[in-house]
Amino acid sequence: TQSENILGYYVSVERTPNSCRDSPNRICLKDREVLLNLSMAYYRVSISAYNKAGESPQAIYVVPDLSETDLPGQIHVKYQGTNAVVTWTPEYNPKCFVVDWGTHKEDMRMKIVTTATGNFTLDNFEPYKLYRIMVHASDVCQCESFTRHEKTFGVTRFYPVEGVPRTGPANVTILNITKHSALVKWTEIAAEDCLGFLQGYRLSYTDSSRTKSVAVTLNSSTTSYHLSGLKEKTVYHVQISGFTKAGNGPPTLSHPFSTPKYGTVEALCMLPSTNPC
Repeated sequence: TQSENILGYYVSVERTPNSCRDSPNRICLKDREVLLNLSMAYYRVSISAYNKAGESPQAIYVVPDLSETDLPGQIHVKYQGTNAVVTWTPEYNPKCFVVDWGTHKEDMRMKIVTTATGNFTLDNFEPYKLYRIMVHASDVCQCESFTRHEKTFGVTRFYPVEGVPRTGPANVTILNITKHSALVKWTEIAAEDCLGFLQGYRLSYTDSSRTKSVAVTLNSSTTSYHLSGLKEKTVYHVQISGFTKAGNGPPTLSHPFSTPKYGTVEALCMLPSTNPC
């Protein structure tokens, strides 16, 4: 609101985590724009304005979470006991590598690896939790700021031990029901409930007499399925479960629906006052 009195801005850029405990890089600007060339590590950006009277409170911004972005094939993780061995083949020989690992940005840990062997052992992993591991190359290794120097070499995610999903998908609905078909839709299983990499869904439907039971396997990106070949005037029950490498999770509650005896045109034909047939 007092923009006409502002003399400039301070921008502080801090890498997280930062085991070196460096003070953040502070940039002094006149403009309201700055271009930062950062690695894929997490960064905390603090911005304040200043004038002759002093400095304003800081506005804090965290660089958008890139946790869904992997760089596949660059680094490999093999779980052994309670440890994970991370290996990589460098494109060139930097002075060191910086390894970040954790389940989310609030608990990431950092280690500087000065050997050129291209491997590192991480410990203290918990089963059924999704970890993110990042390897950055840097030519500055003496606990200086990595903000201007490091380049992300590889990013991957892994579970030390995979489990089965603890729930089935949510919001199962049956739509567009006809004599012989229906559309089943659902919401994907939340990542924190998968306990492993979700490989797909198993959908089964059974008629009320249990004379016909059909099961289909669908990929993990699918959230709908068209049932066909149904019998008219029949009650069906649908259940869906997710599965990982460890196996099937629990199915949803049974969702019943009934197919009509007549189709839309047939139903109109049964009404003498509006008979179109």
